[in-house]
Amino acid sequence: MIKLKSGREIKLMREAGKIVAEVLEEMESTIKPGLTTAKLDKIAEKLIRSYGAEPAFLGYHNFPASICASINNEVVHGIPGLRRLEEGDIISIDVGVRLNGYHGDAAATFGVGEITPQAAKLIKTTKVSLQKAVEAMQAGNRLSDISHAVQAYVESNSLSVVRNYVGHGIGEDMHEEPQVPNFGTPGRGPVLKEGLVLAIEPMVNIGSWDVKVLDDQWTVVTADGSLSAHFEHTVALGNNGPEILTSSNLV
Repeated sequence: MIKLKSGREIKLMREAGKIVAEVLEEMESTIKPGLTTAKLDKIAEKLIRSYGAEPAFLGYHNFPASICASINNEVVHGIPGLRRLEEGDIISIDVGVRLNGYHGDAAATFGVGEITPQAAKLIKTTKVSLQKAVEAMQAGNRLSDISHAVQAYVESNSLSVVRNYVGHGIGEDMHEEPQVPNFGTPGRGPVLKEGLVLAIEPMVNIGSWDVKVLDDQWTVVTADGSLSAHFEHTVALGNNGPEILTSSNLV
């Protein structure tokens, strides 16, 4: 069942979303060659807790960290550890925050030092596809209009949309109905209504959309080893259209 949110609930989610946005900004300013992803995780957790909030990912289905850190061909759910970032890497950081019983969730992909033009195109295309999806989140539209907006833009740039993992509703629970695929035929699914809050999250690969899960049972990688990027926002549908609750200068 899709849970529409009241103005009070959206206000609480906006507060959680502001923390998510600040964490992503801190990650962007901190990322550099030689830094471990475990260090990024510690910085993120400290910042989240400084606001009296909780890292929503830590312990979620036994996930062992506060952020997901996915490098190069890692699509999502990368576990922070002792791996050091290298010049030319790209890294996707996914952040979830719980504050006063409500969640915020967002992700962004960053270059480490100088990156290739191909990697830069991947990041830009994924970021813009999220913007297209947010624009499609209008009252009276249908859920698949959001999905189609992502797919159409990504494929027009000769990249592929990951199909195995999707966006989702969000609120008191991190994952609520409905699921939000990043591909599909427009004009299908539930009608979008005021009070709907979604975590929209395109995942885009340079090569095939096929993915696989590593032996750690978390990290998702591209099946062909190609680069992948991930952007995400928590978005509420209000009487003036979509509002990004995790807005920052990055995504």
